[in-house]
Amino acid sequence: MGIVAHVDAGKTTLSEALLYRGGTQRTLGRVDNGNAFLDTAKLEKQRGITIYSHQAVAQFDELSLTLLDTPGHVDFAAQTEQVLPVLDYALLVVSATDGIQGSTRLWWRLLQAANIPTFIFINKTDSLGANVTGVIEQLQTEFDAGCLPLTSDNYEAIAMTDEAALDELLSTETLADPTIQRLIDHRHVFPVYTGAALKLAGVDELIAGLTHWTSPLTPASNALAGRVFKISHAPTGERLTWLRVTGGTLQAKTELLPGEKINQIRCYNGAKFTIANQVPAGQVCAVTGLTQTFPGQGIGLSPDVSLNQIQPVLNYTVELQGNDPHRVLAALRELADEDQHLNVQWSEELQTISLQIMGAVQLEIIQALLQERYQLTVAFTDGQIIYQETITKPVEGVGHFEPLRHYAEVHLLIEPAPRGSGITFAQDCSVDVLKHNWQERIMTSLHAKQHRGVLIGAPLTDVKITLINGRGHLKHSEGGDFNEATWRAVRQGLMMLKTKQACQLLEPWYAFRLLVPNEQVGRALNDIQQMNGTFALAEPTDTMQLITGTAPVATLRDYATTVRSYTHGQGSIELTLAGYQPCHNADEIITATNYNPTADLANTPDSVFCAHGAGYPVKWDQVPAAAHVPYQYPIA
Repeated sequence: MGIVAHVDAGKTTLSEALLYRGGTQRTLGRVDNGNAFLDTAKLEKQRGITIYSHQAVAQFDELSLTLLDTPGHVDFAAQTEQVLPVLDYALLVVSATDGIQGSTRLWWRLLQAANIPTFIFINKTDSLGANVTGVIEQLQTEFDAGCLPLTSDNYEAIAMTDEAALDELLSTETLADPTIQRLIDHRHVFPVYTGAALKLAGVDELIAGLTHWTSPLTPASNALAGRVFKISHAPTGERLTWLRVTGGTLQAKTELLPGEKINQIRCYNGAKFTIANQVPAGQVCAVTGLTQTFPGQGIGLSPDVSLNQIQPVLNYTVELQGNDPHRVLAALRELADEDQHLNVQWSEELQTISLQIMGAVQLEIIQALLQERYQLTVAFTDGQIIYQETITKPVEGVGHFEPLRHYAEVHLLIEPAPRGSGITFAQDCSVDVLKHNWQERIMTSLHAKQHRGVLIGAPLTDVKITLINGRGHLKHSEGGDFNEATWRAVRQGLMMLKTKQACQLLEPWYAFRLLVPNEQVGRALNDIQQMNGTFALAEPTDTMQLITGTAPVATLRDYATTVRSYTHGQGSIELTLAGYQPCHNADEIITATNYNPTADLANTPDSVFCAHGAGYPVKWDQVPAAAHVPYQYPIA
């Protein structure tokens, strides 16, 4: 079970209470005292926030519970997203005084997308201003009508979430436990519990509910299956791959990846661990000896899963402060091994290091980690917006690579895909046309590179690329030839679309909830319009007005300071990422970037053909006339 919440809702405090009741620890740890069992890192103790996901095991009378505590701060949302694919259930913690907050909505959306059954604990019911009834109503209104306490008084509301359950209630005047359990597992009902975790109030009732209404993992087969959800480095330097076994048994010394064996299996409980020779299905462990693993990676029968719901929106350049750049680069790449979203880049030409982050708090943590782990003191430039590019029409892209004694031609159908889907790859090419091994090489080539757009050279997204045709040579074709032809085919297709104004620049947008005094509403609405945002007004109270909407990160990112200033501290704004949308000032950004796609030699759209015993270059717009394999789709 993963525990998720908006920062300061009491998530780690509830975890500590569960562990205390489960006998994992003899005293109740506290975040504010720096002795929380699950906040094991020095920086977590210093700052009083969860930065990494942590594992602990609690044993109750009839329930063995593995807890995965996750960060609450949105800057570390990628750590939380990584955990979701290995969960049976989630526990969403909501403050009784604050109700649904910014990242609460983000976690709900992620849990919904991952289809994870979810329990809800309304915490801090003993605090001044607590409004349990109001929070339950808010959950039902904003999230799902099935957010309900599991009492007989609520059976009618529970049954209304499912037709079969309603029939059962009408015929028997009650609901059987297996029926309610099915509704929970199918995300029709979200059991609500209440209490004050710091005082252990309501914790026993929650434990009883989890014991009664959850069911253990049932492995699909006896074959090995599992999934990686975290990479970390132990204080002693070992690289740890954290995974959950979902089928079969994981054995020590197993060759889990080609050429890589598991050296050691560790079963962690907080900061401490025991060494095991094997781990059965259902359990979580960390293994040493693997260097190529990554979060979301499937083990055995399990497929890889894409983790692209959380994307950083700011790009920073490292100010080296006199440090050896290669030493700083090595340190940052180790941190990026733990958080792949950092996307650390080294520019040989500019001799600069850049990385991508979610926000200011994450940047502070990276600076602190560089100092603490590697004794490196660095600074960062002001963050730049991370743009992306997509397309609005399909095209058949062609790449040809034929220097002397080499040969490959690749045809790719490049199509627009739904917003937020990233890049997906597919095959629709007969082995009678192109041999299987060459097709697999092309697919490997597509996965091996971050494809860039042709407007400003930003990463390409929301595109489906399908291999539809190609040609090799019995004698002269090599794997590297298909690498070159594949990458050129992508770029050639994009250049063809650019001539038709079918390439589109995207920028990140925030969803906001802005609360201002009634007399400041006019100022707020004018600001939102100036920031190219959209808005909607809720029913005002006697003194305050809630405004919701969306706006570009570029214009809204520093607005919180402005709000505090003109409302004299009475106003507030919550920001959550709403994904990427068309850029509000695309022409301005494209002009300022001054990117020349044909001069980007690492991503050239041009092809190479051969005549009279020598290779010669062919410009991208001349490739359709020179291609050896006929086009299957109309030329853009």
